[in-house]
Amino acid sequence: MTRAVEVLGLGNSLVDIIAVTSDDYLVAQKMRKGAMTLIDEPRAESLYAARVEPTIVSGGSAANTIVGVGSFGVKGAYIGKVKNDALGGHFTHDIRAMGVDFTTSHAAEGPATGRCFVYVTPDGERTMNTYLGASSFLSPPDVDESLVRGAGIIYLEGYMWDRPAAKSAFQKAAKIAHEAGSRVALTLSDSFCVDRFRSEFLDLMRSGFVDTIFSNTEEVLSLYQTADFATALDALRAERVLGIVTRSEKGSIVLDGPNTHEVPAFPIDRVVDTTGAGDLFASGFLAGMARSADYVTCARLGALAAAEIIQHLGARPQVALAALAAQHGIAF
Repeated sequence: MTRAVEVLGLGNSLVDIIAVTSDDYLVAQKMRKGAMTLIDEPRAESLYAARVEPTIVSGGSAANTIVGVGSFGVKGAYIGKVKNDALGGHFTHDIRAMGVDFTTSHAAEGPATGRCFVYVTPDGERTMNTYLGASSFLSPPDVDESLVRGAGIIYLEGYMWDRPAAKSAFQKAAKIAHEAGSRVALTLSDSFCVDRFRSEFLDLMRSGFVDTIFSNTEEVLSLYQTADFATALDALRAERVLGIVTRSEKGSIVLDGPNTHEVPAFPIDRVVDTTGAGDLFASGFLAGMARSADYVTCARLGALAAAEIIQHLGARPQVALAALAAQHGIAF
């Protein structure tokens, strides 16, 4: 069956405000290094006032992934909420410029377009403070049923589970996708997100609501409340979903029923900024999956995209990922 859209993402639509800083600055601002912390509008305004020579790049986890999918030459679309303000216009321009279909109506009133303050320390680790703003007001009416039915893969962002309206939009899209015979993938997003919604995420897998899970090491350990990686992998395998677990420089592991595929990371010269590494890994994997590539090839595409993104600031690719894949002899 030919699909109008190969991969459709739903997520929080944010603009990233990225600054290189020190561990001491994080301590002074009372931030948890390496974590994503939700903040309110006054805190967002305070951090913006204290910004240090930031780079402003459109972001949002699922949006980054779908932009990556498009960079691989795979047809992507995105559903997410921004306000009709300057940052909302910035986000819309950027995602459409990458060839992604984005037609969700802008909010005319209410909170401003969401933003994520990303602080990158010299070790390349990123610490995020996120003001969801308008993005958290994504709601079921924003979910275009015909668009969802026409998509081969639906990719859902775990961060959406933080707000009831966005959660309902998530549930509507997944239900329509299953009725259309499409694959439904979920990224766990962040270990602190897993801590908040562990039982609900487990139920999404066990009820068959989602059939594909993207996770990193910390998230899968949090999901099963264990410090032992092998135990967590066994538990994920028992869920009978396709499980993809990224392990930074150790590469990734794909759990496909009784089959386990270990795929190495691509070597790089230097880590500059880990922001978006998981998002772009997912983009490569989903792009390969959309073109019926085997799971090892999917994971190699993911590793390639992640390697590109961590060598510069920001979570949007700076080269055409399709061309990069061709340079490395990865056909899909």
